[in-house]
Amino acid sequence: MIARFMLPATSAATLKTMFYAGAAVAALSAPAAASAQAIDAAVSPQPPAGATVTPADVDDGAIIVTARRRAENLQDVPVAVAVLGGETLEAQGTYNINRLTQLQPTLQFFSTNPRNTFINVRGLGAPFGLTNDGFEQGVGIYIDQVYYNRIAAATLDFVDVEQIEVLRGPQGTLYGKNTTAGAINITTRAPTFDFEGKAEVSLGNYNFKQGKASVSGPLGETVAARISVSSTDRRGTIYNVTSDSWINSQDNIGIRGALLWKPTDTLNLTLSGDWNLQDPICCGQIYARVGRTQRALNRQYAALTALFPGYAVPSTDPFDRLTDLDADLAARNEMGGASLRAEWGLGDGTLTSVTAWRYWDWGPKNDRDFTGLPVYTRVNNPTHQDQYTQELRYAYEASRFDFVLGGFGFYQKIHTTGVQETGRAASAWLLAPSSALSRNPAVLNGVLAENDIRLKNLSLALFGKLNWKVTDALTISPGVRVNHDKKDGLYNSVVTGTASDGSRQVISSDPRSPYFNDPWTAAQRGVQASQFFEPQYSDWNLSYDLNIAYKVAPDILAYATYARSFKTGGINLNGVPSNPDGTPALQVAQIRPEKVDHFEIGLKTQFWNRRATLNVTGFWTEIKDFQASVISNVSGSNVLRGYLANAEKVRVRGIEADFSLRPSERVSAYLNGAFTDHEFRRFVDAPCPPELAGGTTAAAGQTPSAPGTPGGISPANCDVSGQWLPGVSKWAFSWGSEYNLPANLLGREGQVYFGYDVNYRSKFSSNASRSIYTDISGYSIHNFRAGFRTDDFDIFGWVRNAFDEDYFESLAVTPGNTGLISAQLGDPRTWGGTIKFSF
Repeated sequence: MIARFMLPATSAATLKTMFYAGAAVAALSAPAAASAQAIDAAVSPQPPAGATVTPADVDDGAIIVTARRRAENLQDVPVAVAVLGGETLEAQGTYNINRLTQLQPTLQFFSTNPRNTFINVRGLGAPFGLTNDGFEQGVGIYIDQVYYNRIAAATLDFVDVEQIEVLRGPQGTLYGKNTTAGAINITTRAPTFDFEGKAEVSLGNYNFKQGKASVSGPLGETVAARISVSSTDRRGTIYNVTSDSWINSQDNIGIRGALLWKPTDTLNLTLSGDWNLQDPICCGQIYARVGRTQRALNRQYAALTALFPGYAVPSTDPFDRLTDLDADLAARNEMGGASLRAEWGLGDGTLTSVTAWRYWDWGPKNDRDFTGLPVYTRVNNPTHQDQYTQELRYAYEASRFDFVLGGFGFYQKIHTTGVQETGRAASAWLLAPSSALSRNPAVLNGVLAENDIRLKNLSLALFGKLNWKVTDALTISPGVRVNHDKKDGLYNSVVTGTASDGSRQVISSDPRSPYFNDPWTAAQRGVQASQFFEPQYSDWNLSYDLNIAYKVAPDILAYATYARSFKTGGINLNGVPSNPDGTPALQVAQIRPEKVDHFEIGLKTQFWNRRATLNVTGFWTEIKDFQASVISNVSGSNVLRGYLANAEKVRVRGIEADFSLRPSERVSAYLNGAFTDHEFRRFVDAPCPPELAGGTTAAAGQTPSAPGTPGGISPANCDVSGQWLPGVSKWAFSWGSEYNLPANLLGREGQVYFGYDVNYRSKFSSNASRSIYTDISGYSIHNFRAGFRTDDFDIFGWVRNAFDEDYFESLAVTPGNTGLISAQLGDPRTWGGTIKFSF
């Protein structure tokens, strides 16, 4: 039995205080203990932070990866894969996937809170801007070979990471869950039979405190254990004048333990468990700008705020970092689980079994109107998930061929119990000013939607990959996957409000309701009405790929890949538009699967006695039935609603290059870049951007008004064919270098070093349909670090976003199409110091 527990707030705070104090004492005492030891050899040169080919395990200069489920030299793997070792991640301050994007140009990460988080590779992976439990991610996250279905895991801290592999392109024939855009394969440090430990403490501005510690060693001749702890605290970077508090803080703690049993030379059993808690004052998106829409002028932001004398946003400059959000904010994100991995040498291969259970508890509180007015007083959708996975595979290796055969089972249960409540400002904000009801705060005050959302998700698969070494230089690798997916959902939203006679009534879309024609009830129904439906999805899919690799020379590998992949279909679980008779539009309850055709060619090279590495990849991906966010008034319904549907065709193509250089032990450098051409090839019924929405819907033959015309004529949908995909830049780069010199400090021989790392992204769209109000300008982030290190000790100072670049991580259109655009800001300049040691 596995016990689940919730740590009380006071206990968590006490644990963190004790942890920071203990780690600091240990780190500060380490130099004295180590100074008694003679250091006879020079410190081995450190890898350049951020280099795509950073060594994790090194064998004569080779980087060992497990991207194809066996240990291989990175340069021999005919896959576009980037590798980041744990030392690189620590040096760069990369403690979650958000920061990982600063090292990986083709990785995109957007998060307004842990639930509303999107990870894309080459611009593909998840629909932008809409959270829905009924669809799958296109980028798989694996930690120690366990698939993490919830993308919320990406917002938590890395705990004791050995290395991270970022695989680009479809990965369905080697990995447990089918993924069409890529996979992030995270490996934590394993238990060791030699006693060892690490500790690290960092302090910085904004009251930043971070501590990490791990201990590993034997418990007997055949048993070893490892336990690791990580904690991060930081004051928020946005000041809320309403609550007199800093919001968007960080408050994370994670614990991971592993027990390794080696009963024989051919059998390893690893039992792992982890618990992670994120409980910040978060997450608020703030005023960015206002733009004209086609809504009536008296229903746009300036006119609506004028209805409340004395109200004004604290600042119209978002980089003043001020807000006045009046609803409670919370983002309690708890996650944990256990896994058992068995690896058994059987014949000329290895049989691996990975059994895992994971849970996720999400406890949010949000301000959905993004203002200091009581329009929405509560918008909270707490969620609980349990997932169970079983993967069984056999990897065989012979002189002329090797293969992997596997089976994967996944079962997931999700239960969301949401609530949305409007306040005394809702009538004026949400109802037409021409209605007398808009001047009565009681009409929409206290309208309450209680949501019961459930999902049961089953996925079963068989997969295999063969590598046939036709000659010593030529390898042909076909792969295949058969997948079955079944989803059963339930959406039940019960909306209650106060009728004009003072009674509490269910707000129903059913004309037979006795209060259907009551004016208050009708007004409330126009804002939100009860809805019930039970969507289902079930289908089989076949995917396959073919890879051809040719060793041109000992240090030059050329390869080409074709993959026919898919992302499973889904169901809409955030509600759907209503038909004119009030019934749910079930014709849009299902989301069709994506069908992916992917082509890739690559060249991996090393030269100058392997001091230089250059890997280049070209790719071309076309997707039919791309899963995308839409907003529709299905069949003439007068209530617009967002949901997921399918764009006819999408194309993403580009070139990536990863270059690293080490001319001597003193100097290292890297440059990674990506050019990505991305567009909707055909999407004729996309949601319109705000400047073309909100007016009277155009009738047949009518010409829509110019963008931003108040009270204008708006198209029912927009043709965005040829436009950018959201969230991806055409150009993205990361580069950096490090220089070190031998030095002696306090009697210890080591190195002084200086490092510099940069990340640049060009302009990108931050809305599902590109808008003149939501393009984000290109920006660059510059990071510096300098310190002194030995084999077992490192002390350094760091500055991140050193030039205090003001930039948006995302911009979003707020509900109601009032013209208000909200922002998620990037971090300002942060600085601090880190001390760490190992023993």
